[in-house]
Amino acid sequence: MTPAFGGPLRDAIVDRVLSRRIEAAQESGEFGEGKSEPLTLPSYVKAQLDVSYGADPAQRLDVYMPSVRNGNAPMPVIFMVHGGAWMIGDKSTANVVMNKITRWIPKGYVVVCPNYRMLPKTDVQGEVDDVGKALAYAQSHAADWGGDASRFVLMGHSAGAHLVSLISAAPELALNQGARPWLGTVSLDSASMDVVRTMQEKHYSFYDKVFGSDRGFWQQVSPYGRLRKAPAPMMLVCSTKRADSCPQARSFADKVNALGGKATVLPVDLTHADVNKKLGESSAYTDAVEGFLRSIGLN
Repeated sequence: MTPAFGGPLRDAIVDRVLSRRIEAAQESGEFGEGKSEPLTLPSYVKAQLDVSYGADPAQRLDVYMPSVRNGNAPMPVIFMVHGGAWMIGDKSTANVVMNKITRWIPKGYVVVCPNYRMLPKTDVQGEVDDVGKALAYAQSHAADWGGDASRFVLMGHSAGAHLVSLISAAPELALNQGARPWLGTVSLDSASMDVVRTMQEKHYSFYDKVFGSDRGFWQQVSPYGRLRKAPAPMMLVCSTKRADSCPQARSFADKVNALGGKATVLPVDLTHADVNKKLGESSAYTDAVEGFLRSIGLN
């Protein structure tokens, strides 16, 4: 949720609307722990909802799988992390879930969507710890859902894209929580791949709440800053309707590739929200993501 700069007045209006939305969620206590409207699932999808992976009420995940399996081979798993400015959002929001499950469940995938503690309950480091813990739980229980613990791909949108990119850049953050290596990562439109750069340039005021003023913390939670060796392959999707997302994606990808890894940048002519919502619809965009999944052994 970072700005597409269209002039000072537009920036101020968008910043005010976002800030009010976040403040309202803070006052109500609904930082992703409140329930979204129940999803109407297709008959070919079976779900296990609100599975606990920790003691906190936010530490829950949803699992979607085929109602009827085609064969007994373990299925690949998409581990999808929701966004929401590190302060709001929920795993069961339709934009997070529906097009992913309608596209990939019939193709023989399992889809796992975790919630996690958010600000002000915890900081960004606590969020990434929760995502790592949820990943470890999902891998250890994948067989219960017909999934293959060795064939996971991480996916996340907005703040969730930042979190999965941070774990990919510094996999010890997840491995220390008990997770196992995964095959690759799809980062959906984060403009905070380099948090130091984000905070030093023009940014929404809520970023100051999220990342504070400590440059050491910026570095600690920066995917670009934490990147020291080649990660598992990554696809970085970025909206061309924003000024900051694609430059940050390219900078991060350049560093990955310089380290001998493989990172692909996919610019798409979609809004920030539609990068998430429309993934799974029949399109060249979805086809490109599927091509990446095949390239890392998920098919």
